[in-house]
Amino acid sequence: MKIPCEIIVWQVLPVIRREFAKNMIENHKLTQKKTAQKLGLTEAAVSRYVSGKRGTSQILDGEILKEITKSVNQIVEGNGTSMIEEICRICSLLKATEAIKGINYACK
Repeated sequence: MKIPCEIIVWQVLPVIRREFAKNMIENHKLTQKKTAQKLGLTEAAVSRYVSGKRGTSQILDGEILKEITKSVNQIVEGNGTSMIEEICRICSLLKATEAIKGINYACK
């Protein structure tokens, strides 16, 4: 049995990063390089997220997706919030709603 932190690292965080990367590229027209810089990732990692090779589970809750858009806007516009704060905020929302298809949280 995996502990909750392992579930988050291996299953939840990649989904959040994928959604952030896709949003930055599609909605803000950032390059993969600029997206990688904003997210503290390599360009190769961003490429894997965008191509669907990493973070393959789906977020089903439309409200969570709206919150991700808000987070990305904050990060891209540099409104004083950090990428870490926003990823943690989204992770907390996901844990509370169990909104990722196929992920069974061991505890809350």
